[in-house]
Amino acid sequence: MLLVLLLAPLFTAFVRKVKARLLRRQGLSLIQPYRDLVRLMRKEVVLAESASWLFRIVPYLIFAATWVAASLVPTFRTGLLFSWSADLIAIIALIGSGRFFLALAGMDVGTSFGGIGSSREVMIASLAEPAMIMIVFTLALIAGSTQLSTIAAFMTSPAVGLRVSLGLALIALVMVAIAENGRIPIDNPATHLELTMVHEAMVLEYSGRHLALIELSTWLKLILYVSLIGCLFAPWGIESAGAALPTLAVGVAAYVGKLAIGGFLLALFETSIAKMRVFRVPEFLGAALMLGLLATLLRFVSGSF
Repeated sequence: MLLVLLLAPLFTAFVRKVKARLLRRQGLSLIQPYRDLVRLMRKEVVLAESASWLFRIVPYLIFAATWVAASLVPTFRTGLLFSWSADLIAIIALIGSGRFFLALAGMDVGTSFGGIGSSREVMIASLAEPAMIMIVFTLALIAGSTQLSTIAAFMTSPAVGLRVSLGLALIALVMVAIAENGRIPIDNPATHLELTMVHEAMVLEYSGRHLALIELSTWLKLILYVSLIGCLFAPWGIESAGAALPTLAVGVAAYVGKLAIGGFLLALFETSIAKMRVFRVPEFLGAALMLGLLATLLRFVSGSF
């Protein structure tokens, strides 16, 4: 739990730094997100007059749900303390709960921007969650379980082989991860343009420690999906439950290397593509849903694929 909590701001800073370098800019320091969190924690919380009790507790609920979901993913070792509950369906439920409360908070104050952002967030979720469920079905049919440690162990065994369904599920999961985290081309996390923003529109009224918790939750969600992709489709370096301390250090190094590769690929993708119109988002997520459905059907039709 401490590992993902400490690495989440650093991973976001790394992605920003790589994007800046690709654009021939210097970029901010890698410790800038930590400074931003400290600065926000010191600031006073300003609440709107129309804000209810729900608006005050939502940042804590979102942070708790996202942190637990990110901690359930086997990062450097299987058989962790909460590995018995590290289930794909449980992680989807935790992420969906955080999204639900964030959408409620966006509508709670009654501003127009909050309502627009919440409606767009729910629209994206209504298409992303079915695609995620189809990805889970595909992995469960192949590995025989939805438990992450079991899937990771199966993926490292010779029994998995080369499967087309896994390739389709991987592409669908990457598309869902981009949409869930509000990255380009779905949303631009570095802008506050009223006509296009989704996530930022729901958190415009937050300040102080509440905004710090929401920002940290956003960074945790990003590292969650990158860790999930690495656990499911690149589980190399994940050590067994009874590994010694030097072996665990190798597992942590492998995990950090996966994050570095994932962050570089994300930055390269975002700098090479433009943001799409909001009305084209259903087409993007519809393609992810179709890929997940094809992966499941292909697994049903032919067990070897």
